[in-house]
Amino acid sequence: MKIILTGATGMVGEGVLLTCLEHPLVTEILIVGRGHYELQHPKLKELIVPDFMQIGKFSDQLQGYDACFFCAGVSSVGMNEEKYTQITYTTTLHFAQTLSIINPHMVFNYVTGRYTDGTAKGRIMWARVKGKTENALQQLPFRGQYNFRPGFMKPVKGQKNVKSFFKPLILIFPLLFPKKSLTLQQVGLAMIHSVTRGYNKPVLEVTDIAQLSGN
Repeated sequence: MKIILTGATGMVGEGVLLTCLEHPLVTEILIVGRGHYELQHPKLKELIVPDFMQIGKFSDQLQGYDACFFCAGVSSVGMNEEKYTQITYTTTLHFAQTLSIINPHMVFNYVTGRYTDGTAKGRIMWARVKGKTENALQQLPFRGQYNFRPGFMKPVKGQKNVKSFFKPLILIFPLLFPKKSLTLQQVGLAMIHSVTRGYNKPVLEVTDIAQLSGN
């Protein structure tokens, strides 16, 4: 299985990446990012794309992949809706549309968020924009398209991109809220299994991710 992955310099993307590197079915991972990710591995390749709106210029390097795990994203804190929509909706959709032309047979997985608003009409800005993004992605002609809505995610061993304020919660949160918690290994395994097995609905909540991650 050959995978394109974005967001490796963030916690979610890095955790999914490390899980994929250890999986025997994954033969190659192409990191697509705006900056360099410091890791060497026989399965790993890297493509630096400073502006994801220009992803079409790199079509030759993106051919022949079985899946894209789109883990890139930004916080909405301090950002107005126009700017957040440009990054979260417009850029993501353009990236996905480009891949759907190059690799229509692939599975495209998008990391969205718990409490995303599927109606795209609610009062909470980030949830509304994420919902709009999910809905648009589902219309693209991929072999499969899944939207992952994880809750709290425990990092995997070896992760570097974990913010300091998050570390005290790693042991406490899963004990207090086990039904809202996952490990990033579970998220990564569920993504791999979405390619090999598929799933019966396009939006995966915490319980769906946990179920799909199992053997």
